[in-house]
Amino acid sequence: MEFLPRIIFILILGVTAWLIFKRARYINRNIYLGKSQDRTDHKSERLRNLLLIAFGQKKMFKRPIPAVLHLFIYVGFFVINIEVLEFVIDGIFGSHRFFASIIGGDGLYTAALNLFEFLAVLILISCVVFLIRRNVLKVNRFKGEEMTHWPKLDANLILVFEIILMSAILTMNATDTLLQARDERYVATGSFFFSGLLTPLFQDLSTPTLVIIERATWWLHIIGILAFTVYITYSKHLHIFLAFPNTYYADIKPKAEMRNMPEVTREVKSMLGITDTTAPDHAAPEAPGEGMEIGRFGAKDINDLSWKNILDSYTCTQCGRCSSMCPAWQTGKKLSPRKIVMDVRARAEEVGNSLDSGGPGLEDGKSLFRDYITEEEINACTSCQACVEACPVMINPLDVILQMRRYMAMEESSSPQEWQMMFQNIETSFAPWKFPPSDRFNWAESLRENKES
Repeated sequence: MEFLPRIIFILILGVTAWLIFKRARYINRNIYLGKSQDRTDHKSERLRNLLLIAFGQKKMFKRPIPAVLHLFIYVGFFVINIEVLEFVIDGIFGSHRFFASIIGGDGLYTAALNLFEFLAVLILISCVVFLIRRNVLKVNRFKGEEMTHWPKLDANLILVFEIILMSAILTMNATDTLLQARDERYVATGSFFFSGLLTPLFQDLSTPTLVIIERATWWLHIIGILAFTVYITYSKHLHIFLAFPNTYYADIKPKAEMRNMPEVTREVKSMLGITDTTAPDHAAPEAPGEGMEIGRFGAKDINDLSWKNILDSYTCTQCGRCSSMCPAWQTGKKLSPRKIVMDVRARAEEVGNSLDSGGPGLEDGKSLFRDYITEEEINACTSCQACVEACPVMINPLDVILQMRRYMAMEESSSPQEWQMMFQNIETSFAPWKFPPSDRFNWAESLRENKES
């Protein structure tokens, strides 16, 4: 019977690994529904972004209070996972406090566990504050059309989950400390400050009861951690993992620079008979009308976006910083950059689920544009880049908006009438205003005349 808990633990560990692998493969497939895009240039600058923004949380500190609280959770979970490693070893081999039996229960081990408990308390405090901010203070950026029942519930579930996990650690340590004095099978670890504050709650309990509580909280914590790891692959908290590749592969060009359309470049080159050096083997493009397939201008569905746009959507923290900085959103327009990114993920999930069930996938009669994101939303964007600057994990909602605008203008010719007139003026007069290029500097003549007079 003593092998049964170990067998159960190993089975749970195996099932967890399989579920995570399956979900990771699903997400990877969905991301690569997007078009290929080279993001392997400027490696040193990308590495710098990874270190400063993903690891260093640089952009979070534009808002100091939530940044500090988030830092407590961020650092706490990274460090506490060292203790989780001990849980896993104990679960597989049936040991008790494996590291304590190796390096000794006093000294370094006691200091490490006191640090872990201190971080656990900081996580508890941070989660309580975040729950208050979301549900009592109701911070404005957590509101929005896209923040429906599930996104709200998801955020609260994660915070409650973290509170339960940290409480389990402190309770386990408190009961374990009491059992050390009663049962020689428990490795002596010295005293822990924070869990020591809880020991008076349990000291009058019988030894069998303490064993039950200690084992129950041990199982609660380790199963909770494994369940939490699986759950976050479905949650907005997937950014815990994806923030690192997302910041590394983020666009490092100046924010005001709009990316050229390779489809237009290829079409122009083909019309001029110029060899496209970006094509495989530098093959000369076919002449128009001879079977050459021109790519879609702009984006209608997720397969017209790049893989990085879809990676952005899976990395989104739904924090609302992008929308709170958006001038269109602030003035009551329908546009919310957060919704744009969330819609990309929702569409990718819809297509992915369809493919997995043998359905039509992208050929289901729906599209990202109009079925998820409306003309009113993308037309409200001022292209100011405020959303891009605000995002703590370097997501670019504007890139999706611009690609949809290009589709609307170049494929459907359905841009607003005012824009159509501007496009025509630029084409004929090389300026947004309807007057000949020769008259462009007439305004300067009046200035010169006034100066001379």
